[in-house]
Amino acid sequence: MLNIKRTALAVMLLMGASAPVWAQTKPYSWTNLPKIARPVFKKDTFNIVKYGAKSDGITLNTKSINNAIAACSAKGGGVVLVPDGLWMTGPIQLKSNVNLHISRAALLQLTDDKSQYKLVEGNWEGHAAYRNESPISGTNLVNIAITGEGVIDGNGEVWRAIGKDRLTEEDWKRKLAAGGVLSENGRSWYPSESYAKAAKTPRAGYIEPGSSAAANEQYKDFFRPNMLVLTNCKKVLLQNTTFQNSAAWCLHTLMCQDLTLQGVRVRNPWYAQNGDGIDVESCKNVMIDNSTFDCGDDGICVKSGRDEEGRKRGMPTENMIVKNSIVYRAHGGFVIGSEMSGGARNIFVSDCTFMTTDIGLRFKTTRGRGGIVENIHIKNIAMKDIITSAILLDMYYTGKSPTEEEIANDSGYPPVTEATPQFRNIYISNVACNGADKALMVRGLPEMNIKGIHLENISLKTKKGIEITEGQDITLKNVYVESANTKPLISILNGNGIKFDNLRFGSNTEQLFSIGGKRSANIQVINSDLSKAKNKAEFKSGADSKALITTAK
Repeated sequence: MLNIKRTALAVMLLMGASAPVWAQTKPYSWTNLPKIARPVFKKDTFNIVKYGAKSDGITLNTKSINNAIAACSAKGGGVVLVPDGLWMTGPIQLKSNVNLHISRAALLQLTDDKSQYKLVEGNWEGHAAYRNESPISGTNLVNIAITGEGVIDGNGEVWRAIGKDRLTEEDWKRKLAAGGVLSENGRSWYPSESYAKAAKTPRAGYIEPGSSAAANEQYKDFFRPNMLVLTNCKKVLLQNTTFQNSAAWCLHTLMCQDLTLQGVRVRNPWYAQNGDGIDVESCKNVMIDNSTFDCGDDGICVKSGRDEEGRKRGMPTENMIVKNSIVYRAHGGFVIGSEMSGGARNIFVSDCTFMTTDIGLRFKTTRGRGGIVENIHIKNIAMKDIITSAILLDMYYTGKSPTEEEIANDSGYPPVTEATPQFRNIYISNVACNGADKALMVRGLPEMNIKGIHLENISLKTKKGIEITEGQDITLKNVYVESANTKPLISILNGNGIKFDNLRFGSNTEQLFSIGGKRSANIQVINSDLSKAKNKAEFKSGADSKALITTAK
């Protein structure tokens, strides 16, 4: 025994440098959350006024602001101050060790002069693409921040197309009077002929063999810039600032490490085309805390590249915390996908509120993406007046989903390849939703079911109940569903290993279960009083009645 102890001690001494590595390999959990490093700055202050900036709302201060940032960085860093006032500017390039501070009464207004935005190589929805230069950008930087309670406005309305059905009659008349061109059917307004032409051109702007910036100049208006783009940056802080009115995505962080958002506000019109709040793409060690999003597309969104390009990059978004945040009108409150080909893992979401979003918790992908989404932990979520599903896990995003008959008959489906996406090991607890069209929708692929979904302490008041298609190893514990449409309340199609523990439902329930598909099996209901339901279950499309196993409470 003494020799064993001595040997162990010798190994520990020889591998002492590895001890911290062992500590880091402990699986992340609610009691062992990821750690996010924050930037630190010198106190030296560089006021943009001293570099010639004028707050008259007319003077273009691009050069003055960028000169102040360059000078600050060259001298070891510090704070670049945008004081109170209205400051017109073109694109701003951040630099290492600089904290760009926007004063409370400052409005940093991006110009509507599109000639100020160069055509550059960038990224759009997971593809390498030519884009107009972002209003604020930084690449390969360390120790950067945007702070202060002021406002940065992206002047997005001069870039965006819009449909007639999204505006009042008076707003539509004003839009037409401002110029631009109409679509052939007269239902959409485009900012220019350049935009309209590109909208009809497949893969316009994609960087691929044979493409060039020069060839894409004719489509320049179409390449709406994301408002803030940070690429491959480390130790990033966005704090207390309002970012609003972006031409496309508002905040896009790509391949960044140690990113913190705290007290940030994102405001876009509800109709803003691709007006995502924040897209965290292929980033590591992320904190989003005490922030508010009100936008035209997804609110808080996790991405990691699209299709083969994303799989080749091979960088998941991982080790991420989202807490104490609110999402108002948006396509989704918290979202993963659909460009998630590099994967997503070790994500913790808690104490958030979603109101009038199209979907509350949204996981989306499709065939061809590939990528694994796993180890996602969500708790303490409040939702109200959700337009469609409170909780959605969907593998048919933008694709044609099969009919119930096709699923039940096991019609031909593709083999599993690296392009087959996966959702697994997702834990959701303590969720309350008052108002949604559907409580829960899980829709996997026949060749790759959604697996390992665990819901606990869930209360949902909705129009429709639960729908599970091609799902395995799904548990629902202490779940209450009160729905207006209960014919049926719960629909399962080719579901296997689904367990309901203490299932509760409204007293008006007509039919509790509808179970279909030859592969439906091992559906258990325990510790549940089913007597309130007028009819317990129907079996169709080849489902065996033995698929449902109930144990009286």
